[in-house]
Amino acid sequence: MPAELTNLKVRDVTVKLHRAGRGATVLFLHGVGGVPQWLPFFDALAERYELLVPEHPGFGGSDDPPWITSMSDLAMFYLDLVEEAGLDRIHLIGNSLGGWLAAEILIRDRSRFRSLVQLAPAGIRVKGVPCGDNFIWGPEEAVRNLYHDQTFADRILVLTPDEAQMDLMLKNRFTVAKLGWQPRWFNPDLEKWLHRIKLPSLIVWGDDDKIMPPANAALWCDRLRDARLVMIESCGHLPHVEHAPLVAGHVLDFLEGVAP
Repeated sequence: MPAELTNLKVRDVTVKLHRAGRGATVLFLHGVGGVPQWLPFFDALAERYELLVPEHPGFGGSDDPPWITSMSDLAMFYLDLVEEAGLDRIHLIGNSLGGWLAAEILIRDRSRFRSLVQLAPAGIRVKGVPCGDNFIWGPEEAVRNLYHDQTFADRILVLTPDEAQMDLMLKNRFTVAKLGWQPRWFNPDLEKWLHRIKLPSLIVWGDDDKIMPPANAALWCDRLRDARLVMIESCGHLPHVEHAPLVAGHVLDFLEGVAP
């Protein structure tokens, strides 16, 4: 299903918005790689829902405003976005950085949201269990550590990005460093406020995640009031990419089970 690409202006910031499907709204918050392509996982969701996939400020084709300097700023920006766009009863899905962002949004204001799906989120951590450090990995290592099945990495590594793609990758990397450099990939204050996310929640994690340790999954389930966990076997950090049909099935079953 082809996605419609539009611009959405919030305050002084224009973001690129990928939109497909009809029905109740699902808002997908991407991770550090941005939205380089429309995924089969997105197609599966768009068959039953209106799927919105914005490119965060500082990523891809979106503006990079100087006043967004932290995850807190980005969370407040998204609360402005859903309010100004008139969105309500939203199913929120986040992957990695986007999962961290989803939690930062919901601890502030969950009133317009209906459920939460977390795909290997950053944001909190088990003491003594470090996350993978993609800031120090080389380019090939960073790609290979995303996946359990290395054929996914092989297909990416044979590609040669053109100049425009390189510029977007550098833009994304700069924003990622601004948001996740120190402390690495978590907010020390986030865990104590997760009880405020009083929404049905689904946590999905790959058992071979080299970036966000699978040990973090149980901590999320413990801190969220209404959460269940699905572990995906033989899977790395991007379960919705590496096992798209399986993960889409779990997510769709969960969304269909959320009470109106």
